[in-house]
Amino acid sequence: MHYLIIFLISMVPLIELRGAIVYAVAQGLPYIPSYVICIIGNMLPVPFIYLFARKVLEWGADKPLIGKFFTYCIEKGKKGGTRLQEKAGRGLFVALMLFVGIPLPGTGAWTGTLAASFLDMDFKSSIIAVMLGVMLAGIIMGLGSAGLLGALGALFAV
Repeated sequence: MHYLIIFLISMVPLIELRGAIVYAVAQGLPYIPSYVICIIGNMLPVPFIYLFARKVLEWGADKPLIGKFFTYCIEKGKKGGTRLQEKAGRGLFVALMLFVGIPLPGTGAWTGTLAASFLDMDFKSSIIAVMLGVMLAGIIMGLGSAGLLGALGALFAV
């Protein structure tokens, strides 16, 4: 049952794999199977986001009930894409991977994929960069949840 929960948590925007890894560690689940399940759960929506989200958001931006939220999502995707492009130059693949991989608020697979679609990155490169970023975020969150990052920080602070 816990594996299903972490799989579903990994698909939720804003929470994604980052929250699912924390949940898995808190529940005492084995790290490697949890990590794999979280990656699969986080990556499952990515191709659909890349292929359809931009079109759906642009369609709904002027609709009465959903327009404000859809416009917010469009602005977030464009802003993320612009920041990536400014910082990356020609290294957009690495920038996208790091954007998704460094676990900061609003920088996960959903936002990264939407940004890639707004930047018109090719599908294959976008998916690979996002997947590598998700894997990196999973490692960072796993180490952080296990207390290893805090222990290293204390070690070097001495």
